[in-house]
Amino acid sequence: MRIARFSHDETVSYAFVQKDEADGKDYLVELSGYPLGSNPVSPTGQRFALDGEGIRLLAPVIPSKVYGLAKNYEAHAEYMGEIKGMKGVHAPEDMVIFSKPSTSVIGPDDPIVFPKFSKDMNFEPELAVVIGRIAKNVSESDAMKYVLGFTCVNDVTLRDLQGDDPTWTRAKGFDTSCPLGPWIETDVNYKDAKISFTLNGEDVPEASGTTANLIHSVESQIAFISSFATLLPGDVILTGTPYATGSLHPGDEAIVHVEGIGDLRNVIVSAE
Repeated sequence: MRIARFSHDETVSYAFVQKDEADGKDYLVELSGYPLGSNPVSPTGQRFALDGEGIRLLAPVIPSKVYGLAKNYEAHAEYMGEIKGMKGVHAPEDMVIFSKPSTSVIGPDDPIVFPKFSKDMNFEPELAVVIGRIAKNVSESDAMKYVLGFTCVNDVTLRDLQGDDPTWTRAKGFDTSCPLGPWIETDVNYKDAKISFTLNGEDVPEASGTTANLIHSVESQIAFISSFATLLPGDVILTGTPYATGSLHPGDEAIVHVEGIGDLRNVIVSAE
């Protein structure tokens, strides 16, 4: 099942995304409420063509918080070491957690703003987990009971500030640094989902990978994070980027693809 958040005539709603077998087009079946937590929802009877006039997909959730894992793939840890001139770097044994504020979240086709205080913006394509129920001190065996679904994310990072600042607050938490979308998919092979990235219409093979190579599983991430922070419906966990990253510049078109979910497209613009 695909759950989308969209706007139409300045009204924001949630919807199921369904394909009409008659014409082969995707439609948004509007819902009456907020389909997270224990809130009951039902179709309103309104249906909109996904590509219809005035329809705009939004970030599928506005989380109270976003947590991300750094160096959660061995290949990425090695790559980050190499760009710093260090060979044989391995991923840390323990989870390295960072956060992004809700103000960093944008949706599909929203612009990623390149801030004036940085000279090196990088893309990081990833699978994101969307929490569906309040989760506190959750066990790994029960973790998936608290997941609504999955979406695509570009963990946009200011690489120069990540090296210069004592924390990653600016490097990963600036406005527009967390594009999410295009929707939440509830049925994904999250244990072996292929992740890929396209820059200006060209595939970037070195940025691709599969969640089969995650060091810390989705279940272990939820269990660990919920041990120190209560996860609320709509909160998001970024599971890590699989391999290499690369630079983004104003005018670039960035597309994250996650198998079983779809494409998340954004364009980079200069700060005014």
